[in-house]
Amino acid sequence: MIQAIVKIGDHEDMVLNVIKGKFGFSNKSEAINFVIKRFEEELLEPELRPEYAKKLDRIKKGRHIKFSSIEELRKITS
Repeated sequence: MIQAIVKIGDHEDMVLNVIKGKFGFSNKSEAINFVIKRFEEELLEPELRPEYAKKLDRIKKGRHIKFSSIEELRKITS
């Protein structure tokens, strides 16, 4: 676990206190972690999220057929 000293403004401190109370966190560290997690889930692009990378790995390991045209694909699959 990494520890950090963070400087935040009065308004941001108030928001953290509201989040802490609303979600029943015992300290502001839990509230900050919650905010970071929500940001990751809602705003980061899917290709940057770890679960998307795992999904891509599963797709890459799957069974695939290579073809150069639709006609060739029809011959292979018929």
